[in-house]
Amino acid sequence: MYASMKDIKPGRFILIDGIPCRVVELDVSSPGKHGAAKMRVTAVGIFDGQKKTLLKPSSADIEVPIINKKKAQVVSISEGMAQLMDLESYETYEVPVPEDLKGSMKQGAEIEVIESMGRRAISRVLSGG
Repeated sequence: MYASMKDIKPGRFILIDGIPCRVVELDVSSPGKHGAAKMRVTAVGIFDGQKKTLLKPSSADIEVPIINKKKAQVVSISEGMAQLMDLESYETYEVPVPEDLKGSMKQGAEIEVIESMGRRAISRVLSGG
């Protein structure tokens, strides 16, 4: 799926080098004598947390990943991995626990999981366990 660079705003998701990222910052340069305005996008990878930058003309198109947000319940936590159960399909799977959520996630907690391109990541804790 594609979107115009003009439509990109902080908080939206885009693909940079085939990796789904959340846009953090946008810088737009004014059009010059020899071309269109350029946009510098700073984004953070959803799954790896790495900062990435992209420079494109504002008239260009950019690839946008399909993101699914689902609710899950924490079954158990051990050694930085959380075993989760999807609250719709009751499927169980394991996902690494993000550094910023290690202290606040407990067994039985309801969390939000982001799915994209066959991978999953914990985005936030909805209610404590």
